[in-house]
Amino acid sequence: MRRTSLAAVAAAATLWTAPALADVDANAVLTTYADIAEATYADSLLRAEQMHNAVEALVAMPDERHLAEAREAWRQARVPYQQSEAYRFGNPLVDDWEGRVNAWPLDEGLLDYVEVVSYGEESDENPYYTANVVANAQLRIGGVEIDASTIDMALLQDLHEIDGIEANVSTGYHAIEFMLWGQDLYGTGPGAGDRPATDFDPANCTGGNCDRRAAYLLAASELLIDDLKEMVAQWGADGAARAAVMEGAPEQGLSMMLTGLGSLSYGELAGERMKLGLMLHDPEEEHDCFSDNTHWSHFYNQQGMVNVYSGHYTRVDGSVISGPSLSDLVAEQDPAANDAMQASLNATNAAMLEMVKTAEAGKAYDQMLGEGNDAGNMLIDNVVNALTAQTRAIETVVASLDLGSIEIEGSDSLDDPDAVFQ
Repeated sequence: MRRTSLAAVAAAATLWTAPALADVDANAVLTTYADIAEATYADSLLRAEQMHNAVEALVAMPDERHLAEAREAWRQARVPYQQSEAYRFGNPLVDDWEGRVNAWPLDEGLLDYVEVVSYGEESDENPYYTANVVANAQLRIGGVEIDASTIDMALLQDLHEIDGIEANVSTGYHAIEFMLWGQDLYGTGPGAGDRPATDFDPANCTGGNCDRRAAYLLAASELLIDDLKEMVAQWGADGAARAAVMEGAPEQGLSMMLTGLGSLSYGELAGERMKLGLMLHDPEEEHDCFSDNTHWSHFYNQQGMVNVYSGHYTRVDGSVISGPSLSDLVAEQDPAANDAMQASLNATNAAMLEMVKTAEAGKAYDQMLGEGNDAGNMLIDNVVNALTAQTRAIETVVASLDLGSIEIEGSDSLDDPDAVFQ
């Protein structure tokens, strides 16, 4: 499973456009949208299953080669999933489910050992901050007894966001990421997490509790597969997510599409995932903070937005799902608005690619956001500004389709920067 070359990504990173369609049917646009959702989640499931196979191989033979292969399988699993996030905010069913698979940031001391000098030994906000389920078969916190003698999917589900604390992330991609990489102790300097393969080797155990750590990794990857199967079904022919888009008035479905694009573009990606970390110069605000894969996760969020607008998705096997698109519909109603939207998507892709090229050349995203790294800060800020302009283009599209107003998620980092430091 080889990573796609940067040159190939760059070649594909402009908005795909089909020949203009006459008399575009809004329901056909919504069908394309749902078909791409189903395919994207199906690809995410396939990659998660491949990752689980790599995790099983690592647990069976815990050496550096198998650890490297499991890590690469995790990176590949992120490619289709991050594209699916364009479906989050406009679809309540997806947004309610998303926290089980992609919640971040997480207090990793809940899961396993941590280096306490940088992490600390307690948190006023989270009594489970250093619970360390891998090391403790029985947990007693705040008078609550938790039987963790068997690490399985049910235990992980019980621990996830326990006590309503969002940082108690025990499931999904980022819990798996932490188990594979361990803490990134390098701050805004070079280096990612570097957990040794012997952390999974009961015969030559480092870190203690290697059998339980392996059990945790296996359970987390199995649970991710189950969760993704659920979402594939939700977008299938009889799925509730597809029905929510298709069964109402077409204007409702189009508003859902554009709410998802606008909120991911602005409040989530430009704001919470990028501008906030840049303002604080804080690597703890980096999305894929253990693996230094953040540049690709951001890039594929943007690609997902391109997929939705253009009605065109290239699957992991190279096949293509395409059909009547938002772009076709807008071009019919307001060609200038469509041209502006395409130009904004392409401008954001270009800014993203500059960030990706820098990271792939050896300057990771957490280094870019470090205080005093003016060139790196500018690369991130360029993407934030492009995403913000892209959001304004999305709002113009909403107006051109006469959809009224939509509610786009905001972020203090963009809307009230002083509040970030209060």
